[in-house]
Amino acid sequence: MSLHVIVGAGPVGTATARILAERGDRVRLVTRRGTGPEHPAVERIAADAADAERLSALTEDAVALHNCANPAYHRWPVDWPPLAAALLTAAERTGAVLATVGNLYGYGPADGPMTEATPLAATGTKGRVRNRMWTDALAAHRAGRARVTEVRGSDYVGVGGTSLAMMVLPRVLAGQRVFLPVDWDAPHTWTYIPDVARTLVAAATDERAWGRAWHVPSVPAVPMRDLAARAAALVGAPAPRLARMPYPVLWLGGLANPMARELRETAYQFDRPFVMDSTAATAALGIEPTPLGESLARTVAALAG
Repeated sequence: MSLHVIVGAGPVGTATARILAERGDRVRLVTRRGTGPEHPAVERIAADAADAERLSALTEDAVALHNCANPAYHRWPVDWPPLAAALLTAAERTGAVLATVGNLYGYGPADGPMTEATPLAATGTKGRVRNRMWTDALAAHRAGRARVTEVRGSDYVGVGGTSLAMMVLPRVLAGQRVFLPVDWDAPHTWTYIPDVARTLVAAATDERAWGRAWHVPSVPAVPMRDLAARAAALVGAPAPRLARMPYPVLWLGGLANPMARELRETAYQFDRPFVMDSTAATAALGIEPTPLGESLARTVAALAG
């Protein structure tokens, strides 16, 4: 029975905790308020994970330290650096594998499908923050100070996420019009939250996965319009009414709304094809993506329930 420490009890952290607990491992889940799923094998701890001394003490004897944290979107430049530094310090001091949940922001706009070899060329603030985290962790790994890995997913499908799909689907199921700065017909990769957790656990516990990043196995890209139509059909909702918001409207909205302001940086992800290639993780780690029909049905059932 191995001990795994998880920082963050959002959708991915919770799913990861459940996978580990149900397979017989011990889980120590660290959040500021001591939240998380109730399970006999899950110990919920209230602590500030940015405190390197406290986090190192909590990580003693752990085989892996899973970074499932997600600071507020507009606070990434402020909150991520000390948190990432504490996580890496704890991994260096204890020998636990640092397994981080990342995303695709670091690549910036890409002309074709993104692979793990796509250059980390982001120029936006959030992309640079993520790239600095990974660069520091990889340097520690190559220097022999730590063992690290990272798994990167595209926009999430699954209840609890804050992705485009989870902004759109509740409104579609309610028969409401959706007005967002999105090319509704552009191919887009969707990643199912439980598949993120499965990939994170696999990468953390397989030494062949250490020292590099992996894309979470995800089904072939599907336009948001198709995803919305399939979701509506599952519950007999009206055909989705999807309208594209002009970029200037988003820009103006950002003057008053912090979330809209942050979306300016990543607007490129939704106005053109946004496709992730995840074949490497499937081949190396043996993880197949959950079929879209299954993941969408589960998501819609949870939203409708």
